[in-house]
Amino acid sequence: MINQFPIQQIMDANGKVVSPEYEERINENLVKDFYKQLVRIRLFDRKAISLQRQGRIGTYAPFEGQEASQVGSALALEPSDWMFPTYREHGAAFVFGHSLRNILLFWNGRNEGCIPPIGKKIFPPGIPIATQIPHAAGAALAEKMKGTSHAAIAYFGDGATSEGDFHEGLNFASVCKAPVVFFNQNNQYAISVPIEKQMNTKTIAQKAIAYDIPGIRVDGNDVFIVYFETLKALERARDGEGPTLIEAVTWRYGAHTTADDPSKYRNQSDSNSRRLETDPILRLEKWMKNEGIFKEEWVREIEEEASKEIEEAVADMEAFPPANPADIFDHVFAEPTWQIKEQKEEYLRLIGGVRN
Repeated sequence: MINQFPIQQIMDANGKVVSPEYEERINENLVKDFYKQLVRIRLFDRKAISLQRQGRIGTYAPFEGQEASQVGSALALEPSDWMFPTYREHGAAFVFGHSLRNILLFWNGRNEGCIPPIGKKIFPPGIPIATQIPHAAGAALAEKMKGTSHAAIAYFGDGATSEGDFHEGLNFASVCKAPVVFFNQNNQYAISVPIEKQMNTKTIAQKAIAYDIPGIRVDGNDVFIVYFETLKALERARDGEGPTLIEAVTWRYGAHTTADDPSKYRNQSDSNSRRLETDPILRLEKWMKNEGIFKEEWVREIEEEASKEIEEAVADMEAFPPANPADIFDHVFAEPTWQIKEQKEEYLRLIGGVRN
């Protein structure tokens, strides 16, 4: 079965284009946009880890190593499309136009962090595993019923494919031909469980067979293939042909979250070697150098611009008023139940004060 779903690639680890049919579609402006966004979200990811270690935000889910999967897929979307992220797609959400301040507020425990800019249809990050997948199928079907050309993308990890929501969402979308792309970032570990201990199938892409939809496996560290295959899947969705399952094979260099120690369950030297061999930013740099368009001065400029943007967002986040603990109780139901009222009173007593 693995031979039926080979890993598709446009650019190899040395920055060489190995699929010549795509060369005419690759231009300098597109590549520079890819590179800028890759650097932008990596710098943000590193800053967020630093903020967590300083106690300035809460537990954080890093994504370094997975940038090409997030940038390539997010840039393939139209501005009016839907995005359904998990807790690890804040890079994709940032690229798609989410407020960086609000992304940071989310990691600082603020409800406001779930609110995208006006006009952006970005669902709150899915914390329970795979629950966003049926939501994406439903939103896509709603767009189809309204007669729009809008599509949806649902992100999830390899662990989500072991959840019932994954199968329900794919089945529903397949039956209804909903315009949705199911985008799996297979970083090969569901927290501490390697993929070979989680499932007997050799690929995630092959799970598409059960729902009679296309399944494709791509090199998730090759921003070119991620972009063009996501674009193709979205075009197919807009044309009324239904969903596609994309498996982007990648690797997360660091921990599952900042509360995790990956050295307990995997050999971290693998991450060090992968940085040298498959890093998405290094690979694109090699392509740019091969083409003679890589300029150190330009790289410094985009790094400085991104750093300034990030620092301004951090300042805005930290200037935000303190959270009201009552919010977690007040916005569950239109009218709170007696259980919610009791829980609220007990919790506020516990923390030593009542704020209404």
